This record gives sequence, structure tokens and C-alpha cells, in this order.
Amino acid sequence: MLQVAVIGAGVFGKNHIRIYRELPGVHLAAVVDPAVTLEDTPVFSTVDELLASGIPIDCASVCVPTVAHARVASQLLRAGIDCLIEKPFAASLAEADQVLELAEQHGRIVQIGHLERFNPAVTATMPILTKPMFFESHRLSVFTPRSLDVDVVLDLMIHDLDIVLTMVNAPVTEVRAVGLPVLSPKVDIANVRLEFATGCVANFTASRVSTERVRKLRYFQPRQYVSLDFARQDLLVIDVADPAAAIAAFSQGSGLQHPSAGLSLRKLPVENGEPLKLEIESFLISVQTRQQPRVTGQQGRAALELALEINQMIAQHAMRAGLL
Repeated sequence: MLQVAVIGAGVFGKNHIRIYRELPGVHLAAVVDPAVTLEDTPVFSTVDELLASGIPIDCASVCVPTVAHARVASQLLRAGIDCLIEKPFAASLAEADQVLELAEQHGRIVQIGHLERFNPAVTATMPILTKPMFFESHRLSVFTPRSLDVDVVLDLMIHDLDIVLTMVNAPVTEVRAVGLPVLSPKVDIANVRLEFATGCVANFTASRVSTERVRKLRYFQPRQYVSLDFARQDLLVIDVADPAAAIAAFSQGSGLQHPSAGLSLRKLPVENGEPLKLEIESFLISVQTRQQPRVTGQQGRAALELALEINQMIAQHAMRAGLL
């Protein structure tokens, strides 16, 4: 029976608590949050109190605000506790490096909570990935007062940055970005263009002041277009088997109605599931087997590094535009 703790019982922490309670072979041994009271689980105000209690803990979810990620994770790692750290990894690269160094010193697992990597639609698209050359990502949300300790790039866009970095698997060679604060002191809406060493280009739009909720990713690779809907967990694929036949079919007005004319439209099977639950299950498997997690600390650091560079580009653009 794995003994687990959740550090921080806010919006995300409450979901971690719920899932740990649902999973077999897992015992929610403790929660750390000074503002929470639970009837059936010991609650401590600080990590120091938890460690002093003598309750054995194998692993923990770190769900505190981003500025406290490194401090809390460092305490846990020094105590020999494996960590699932909510995204973004840390408030700075120096803090992320500190956590990675401690994890290596103590032989501990560190997984970063990029839960969209566990979205069944993302899992289903990985086997058909060949040579992606263009991505378009939209992640729009209505305004809520949560997660305002970070900007929209670190709050929302970082999910898609992590996924595209994983899919392209090549260095970023150019970053262009623009963003604006709207309802909060930090950037609430941003548009980003990346170019990779492979020649792949990716456009990202993220907003937390939208009138609708959209979470979609589209990408093109030779003779194929793929559309992924994170919320619906749908995966649509259009294949071009015969470009000449497809052009002839379009010129005759038949369009996509005749797959035999060179185009075929299909929905790939996706086994729906809750990404956070799948993420936590994967983390627990790594804890038990000591195998590298699907989202490693180094990958979380790479996404954080890119997000911070994007924020620098946004700040530079704001200065050029006379917005600062």
C-alpha cells in the first residue's frame, strides 16, 4: 500500500485528493494545508509538521502556488519522498535545477504535472506522428480568479508548449511573441510563433479572458492533417493518398465526399479517460518500479525555459510598442 500525501488543497489539490482516495493500493496518509480540515485524513499546516509527525510517506503531489514549488519539493526530496509537481515546474530555471539536483542526489522520482500529455487524444496521436511541419494551437478559457500568480503563458499555454516540444523533438531556433494584460496585472492573452531546427513552425494562442472554452491542436505533416480536441478527446485525421486525384475532385466540386478521389477522412479510436487520473496512475507506477516518468523533470524544465523566453519576448514587444 503506497502512502501518499498532498501538499496544498486548493483547486488542483482537491482533485489530487479525490483521485488518490479512489485508487486501489493507495492510502492518502496526509494532507498539508493550513486552511483545510478533513475528517478521515491527518492535516498539517506545514511540510515540517508532516515530516516531524513520523507518518511514513512514499510520494506526494505538490499542488502549492508556483512560487513555493521548489521549496516544498526540496523538503520532500531531502526526506526521501518522490514528487509529482504541478505545472509549471518552478518559478525560475535556477529553482528547477535545484530540484533536479536534489532528486538525483537522493535517487528520487520527479514528475511534472503536464497532464495534457496523458489526454487520451494525445496518446492516440503519437503513433501516427511522422514529420510534423506546422502546428496551430488554441487554448482559451473564461476568466477565473485562480492561478493569477502566473501569467497565461505559464498557466495555460505551457501545456501546448510541452506537447509540441515532445512531438517535434528539436531545438527552437526563433521565438516571436505578443501578449497583453486584460483583467489581471499579468499577461492574460498571448500569441506566439515558434520555429524549430527541423523547419517546423508552430503558432500558439492562449487566453484566459475569452467568452468560450477552447482547447484544440492541429498539425500538418506530409500528406496528412490531424485535428485534436483536448476537451472532447477527439482525433480527426485527413489523409491525402493521391494529391492529383484530390485536386481533380475538388475542381469538380466533390470535395471530401469521395475518399477514393484521393482524400480520406477518419476519426481515430480514442479510449476516453480523466487525464489527471491517468497522470497520477503513471506517477505511481514510476514510484513502484523506479522507472523514468512519462513527463520527466528535464522535460518540465524545457517547457519552463521556453515559457520564460516567450515572456521575455512579450516584454520586449511591449517596450517596442510603447505599452510599458
